[in-house]
Amino acid sequence: MKKKNPLKIFTINIFFIIACFFALLPILYAFSLSLNANSSILSSDFSFIPKVLSLKNYKAVFVEKPVIMWFLNTFSLAFFTVILSLSVSIPAAYMFSEFSFKGKKPIIRILILLYSFPSILSMFAIYKLLSNLNLINTRIGLVIVYTGTMAIFGLINMKGYFDTIPNEIEDAARLDGASDFMVVRKIIIPLARPSIIVTGIQVLIYVWNEYIFAINFMTGSDKFTLASGLYTMQATEKSGSWAVFSAASIVISIPILTIFFLSQKYMISGLTSGGVKG
Repeated sequence: MKKKNPLKIFTINIFFIIACFFALLPILYAFSLSLNANSSILSSDFSFIPKVLSLKNYKAVFVEKPVIMWFLNTFSLAFFTVILSLSVSIPAAYMFSEFSFKGKKPIIRILILLYSFPSILSMFAIYKLLSNLNLINTRIGLVIVYTGTMAIFGLINMKGYFDTIPNEIEDAARLDGASDFMVVRKIIIPLARPSIIVTGIQVLIYVWNEYIFAINFMTGSDKFTLASGLYTMQATEKSGSWAVFSAASIVISIPILTIFFLSQKYMISGLTSGGVKG
């Protein structure tokens, strides 16, 4: 085996550290602004490191803005979307991975094509469909739209992972008398746990950040999600505050970052193992 070059490794590490720093600059800038007592990015004495630290902008987020209500709206949408998406995509992914049937490959290609289709181009058709069903300005309507989108993603993502599970494990369990349901529940699902967790997190992140459908299909601040509510907080020349907007952005990001770091050990295996087979 070739010996590793310490200088080369050190140079690569320094490069990625610098790259990460530049990637984090917008976040650090927003965090700095959220703690700035001057509450302005246009003042002549503004500095990247606030001269006077203050938590008044974070207080304004929770006291003056209905962020808690937007959080509850988004959480309810994300919860039901994750549950429904996984309930649909797990059995569908296992079926496409385990069984051979006529039209299997064309169906997968069509689903991939539909998932790749820009959602904004289908927004008018979806709006018309939900309008006929009286689901505009309802959480049920948004959950249906989100589930229809992310169930396809879950199927594609988890099918590749199911393909990597050896058939010999299932055959051995069936020889021991396990039914098909027991094989799926006690063998397949536990082995596919990293992929299921990663898929659930991806669905959660999608709903948490989704803006186009939320702002067009929901009206009234009491029904806003975090993304649409955050949009209404953007400051203008006559109203609003960029410091409060930055504080709200940081607060909204904390739950997703916490979930991401807690599940980080599943991310690599869940995202890469599914790419072994197609």
